[in-house]
Amino acid sequence: MNAEYLRRLGVGTILGGEFENGLVGLAGRLGGTYPESDEIFPQGLKPTDEAFRVSDLKVQHTTPANFRTWDAGNVEQMEPVISLERLRFEVPDRTGMPALEKYAHLIVPRDGFRVVGSTEASRGCKHLCRHCPIVPVYNGVFRIVGRDVVMADVRQQVAAGAQHISFGDPDFFNGIKHALELVAAFHAEFPGVTYDVTIKIEHLRKYEKHLTTLRDTGCLFVISAVESVDDTILEQLDKGHTREDFLHVARTFRSRGMTLHPTFVAFTPWTTMEGYLDLLGVLAAEELVEHVAAIQLGIRLLIPEGSRLLELEEVRNDVGAFDAESLVYPWKNADARVDDLSEIVQGIAADADRKKEARAPAFERIWKAAHAAAGRAAPDLEIAGGIGEAVPFLSEPWYCCAEPTREQLVSIGSAAKKPIDAASVAADGFV
Repeated sequence: MNAEYLRRLGVGTILGGEFENGLVGLAGRLGGTYPESDEIFPQGLKPTDEAFRVSDLKVQHTTPANFRTWDAGNVEQMEPVISLERLRFEVPDRTGMPALEKYAHLIVPRDGFRVVGSTEASRGCKHLCRHCPIVPVYNGVFRIVGRDVVMADVRQQVAAGAQHISFGDPDFFNGIKHALELVAAFHAEFPGVTYDVTIKIEHLRKYEKHLTTLRDTGCLFVISAVESVDDTILEQLDKGHTREDFLHVARTFRSRGMTLHPTFVAFTPWTTMEGYLDLLGVLAAEELVEHVAAIQLGIRLLIPEGSRLLELEEVRNDVGAFDAESLVYPWKNADARVDDLSEIVQGIAADADRKKEARAPAFERIWKAAHAAAGRAAPDLEIAGGIGEAVPFLSEPWYCCAEPTREQLVSIGSAAKKPIDAASVAADGFV
């Protein structure tokens, strides 16, 4: 999605989507050997062939693994930039990686923390939500990782100390049969190990009868990208669910003793002060305050290169020129108070994270700040009760479709100002 900018930085090889075959091709090219299959190089050509020396030759591969383009004039890369081919996945080799204790951990109220492992049972996504950065790459393509591979990966992480597994699938219920068979096998082999998954509200409602299967096989919580409680905004994002769907799912989870972690893109070009206060009111009324990390209430909509949001004329007319260094199309809300509030909320969230502040007090600070920004007196919140009990969560906040925060941009800017070792880039210039 950001190939042009990366090339300017000196990156020689860019591999996206189902990247492993491309990585094999790169390794062979750097080592002086090349695969025979046209799955890496089109039409049986090799980088040593005369055809590849023609500076303006470009070949578009048209097998089922589409979206794959070679530019023979670019001697730095002959692998597909984006591949969507079907791969035969192998068990990840995690040799030499930091111990699991060095990564994010699970915080369990009144029971300390647990070591977390991570794996994926699928890649890509069947859905085409306008704001999702997966869509420009996968465009609705969905790939399953074999159950034997997933279980072997879980097995090696449990052996390394994992007490909880976080499934990184964009949507665990994209392949419902695969998902249910996997969690049954998971629980049968590791009854004492818990897990979490990410699932769309649309799927949580469609497959409601299977929610107890998740609960009974050790699922501690489900993350779901709700994004908004405003039906107009949900329609703009093409999310596939409504406010009522979200409320139904949240109440279903509560009635079944399950934990839902909704995530949000709280600030969009369509967000109003009234709408933001409404979001906070819904979280308080539905006893979800403890279920939402403070940063979720400060996230601004990400509009990356290739975003389906650019299909909307009003978005095309309102965004600024693409900012390659930030990797976004910048935008502003028509109400400057809303943009100012987003910075205030991000500041509160960052401060709460530094202080390891509990979620309820951080929410109360955001509640007061939002009402002050709207010129209203903030109603009292029953922080000690009525907003939900503390629930398990991961120590690292979960982001979805989020513009970089101010702190992240400062960090990126600092890194970008570091001198670049040209020799190192020449030797290792790929991402």
